[in-house]
Amino acid sequence: MAGNPHQLEISRLHEFEEVQIAFSKMWNLSVDMEAAQRESRMQNKESDIGVRRASNKKHHQNLQSIMQIPETFTELSIRMFDALDDSGAGKETVLERRRTYLRRELIEKIALQLRGKNSECFHFGSQSEGTTTPGLQSDIDFLRSNHITNIMTIWEDWRAEMTNLLMLHDNTTPPQQYLLQVMQDYTPEPVTSLTDDRLVRKDSGQILLSAERWKNNIAYEVRDEGEATKNGPSVSWVPNWDIVEAFHVRKPLPEIQHWIDRCRGKHWPPVQLLEAARIAPCFLVPAGHPDSDYKREEWRLSPNLIERMLMFSFNMTQIKCYIVLKLIKKSLFANIVGDAITSFHCKTIMFFTIERTHPCLWCEHNLMFVLMLCLHVLRRWLRLGRLPHYIIEGVNLFDGKLSKLLQKRLLVYIDSLIRNNLQDVFCIGIDNIGCRLQACSMRHTVQAGELRGVLLHNSIRLLLKFEYLKRLKRVFTVIKHKLSSSHRTFEHKLKYIIHNCFECIENSTNVMSKTAALELIKHFYALHISVHSSYYLRLQNVLDSENIRRVQYSLNSDVASSRLKFASMLYCSGHLQAAVRVLEDVDRRYHSKVKAVCAIRRLEGDSDLKVFANMLAGNKEEGFSELPFVSCVRFVRQESYCTPAILLFEMNRNNTEEEVAQRTYTKKLWMDSAEVDARPFLHYLQYLTYGGLGERDKQLHAMIVFKAYINIRNKLNLYHLDTSLNLLGHCYEMEGDYAGALHYYERSLRFLRTNNAANWHVLRIMRLISG
Repeated sequence: MAGNPHQLEISRLHEFEEVQIAFSKMWNLSVDMEAAQRESRMQNKESDIGVRRASNKKHHQNLQSIMQIPETFTELSIRMFDALDDSGAGKETVLERRRTYLRRELIEKIALQLRGKNSECFHFGSQSEGTTTPGLQSDIDFLRSNHITNIMTIWEDWRAEMTNLLMLHDNTTPPQQYLLQVMQDYTPEPVTSLTDDRLVRKDSGQILLSAERWKNNIAYEVRDEGEATKNGPSVSWVPNWDIVEAFHVRKPLPEIQHWIDRCRGKHWPPVQLLEAARIAPCFLVPAGHPDSDYKREEWRLSPNLIERMLMFSFNMTQIKCYIVLKLIKKSLFANIVGDAITSFHCKTIMFFTIERTHPCLWCEHNLMFVLMLCLHVLRRWLRLGRLPHYIIEGVNLFDGKLSKLLQKRLLVYIDSLIRNNLQDVFCIGIDNIGCRLQACSMRHTVQAGELRGVLLHNSIRLLLKFEYLKRLKRVFTVIKHKLSSSHRTFEHKLKYIIHNCFECIENSTNVMSKTAALELIKHFYALHISVHSSYYLRLQNVLDSENIRRVQYSLNSDVASSRLKFASMLYCSGHLQAAVRVLEDVDRRYHSKVKAVCAIRRLEGDSDLKVFANMLAGNKEEGFSELPFVSCVRFVRQESYCTPAILLFEMNRNNTEEEVAQRTYTKKLWMDSAEVDARPFLHYLQYLTYGGLGERDKQLHAMIVFKAYINIRNKLNLYHLDTSLNLLGHCYEMEGDYAGALHYYERSLRFLRTNNAANWHVLRIMRLISG
């Protein structure tokens, strides 16, 4: 390598702009390259690296003659491309992640509106961008902003009946940072006294909203929901989530306009994106500059929506280049600088590199070359001691993250990485990238990788759906808990909620928003039918065909839970034969691959990708007649007359008020309801209905299957083992086997000592035994 004049020249580059001189020579090759890409895409169907290398030979020779790209880069690029496909970063998986998290975003937004919160919310970061793999273990980034706060850039922006905050910035304030001066609610004048714990007085006498006190207040307010963890602007009480409470800035900002003007006339970002950026709101998040005198009071300007649009404009080569950068950051850089280099640093490097390279370079067989260019960009910023923010001028992203010493250490390593033609990528352990790249027979690896890649893609797809359903059920649970606070007005409020969901559909032009609203309507409508039917039965009315017909509209929510509630309703109304037919239908649908979903409880390993791969084993994902998920079955108090009597104890599971006081926020959401895993409830209802019909053999068979299911301890599908054991104990109680009943009630108590209906059952059994 020492004798290679190009490598010697590259090593002397001190300015990234010098590399652009070479890039400009590539413009005349764009037509030839596009033709080569078209030919390559046709050959890709054969998934043979030899064929793809041959199809790109002419292009590679042209590129090599101008750029002196190492000959191994083309093959290594295609290997890396395929390795990423095989590791869960293929195009289909990227799009699946984006769709899922955008849908989750809309569900959260609608739910906030239904709870009376005038707020907006967003999923930002790797999950919603689709720029992650299982091995990267990316957190979920969530930002929420309310509409009742008006951020003013000038005095004329003041609005009546809103909380008004004026953005302050002067020569002493770091770029991207602002102070927020508090204004009067009734007149456009400054507040002059400290009326709130979140406020502080500046030396000048101005009253400011302190970012640090804002976060402390959030941590205090969510103390019942879990232990709050502060990380930068985030205050999170949910594991693996970063939750940021921010403010919208809807007015045009000079920082954004300056960036738009700077980008005009360039091939990237595209004109349409720049026009959208002009009207996109920015956010003020509670985070100060590490070197500022007012770092506890400062708020940071974050153009998250613009950054998301930039990410969504990436092609697959750019996405994969970004993912490789993150893999290098986590696998290789971390050995030198720990976590000082972040995903946002990598994203910023990508933005600068894409802006300054011709689009024709961003193709599959150039992946390692464009990765090299990204490292040249980082090397240049390390030499200068500053990494600029891509959008907001004057910001150094190394401040507070990467010390001068660590910058020097990282620079030495990147010099070595570039000199060695990125050979260290073979040392990346995450997602077995290094092992995949080192495969001896590439043809064999690609073919085997495609099989693994399809399985992994479908496993990730099921995991995303599982997490989505879990979150949807959680949102539904929170809203239902709010409604349950008033028994007399429950049904009226439920109708109001459904009406508001329909309004969301009518007022939205977004197809995905309408789909999200319809999904919520389906769940609320099913609850409304069940509550209405319970009211009928309370009045000792018989469920007629019209009531039953209405129930059928909600039967397709999942494999079993809605059908089991229907069967329970039929059983409680005396329609035993009809209940049996429904239960038989559920039994047929409930194949061995069905995965339980619980909004409340988590089981260790229930989100492991191997669980979902096992669901697919021996069964193509497309072969499922419906998604193989089933939610826990829940009855609220307003459904009591549609609920088997033994489950009413679950709605009153505490013996003392002290037990209620022990409940966490999450337990308070559901412990006044009866909640049971679907499969045990199926067997319990079979036992009841067959017994009611006098079909003794079938009744005993249902009990045996029930007992076997519990004793097998299918840990990843039993979220409410305590309740399942209580139901099995009740079966023994109805058989007159009080010792057996006591055995299962005591097992239930070993699983959960307090807030467990088994405490009542043990007392009952002891009274029965004592006569």
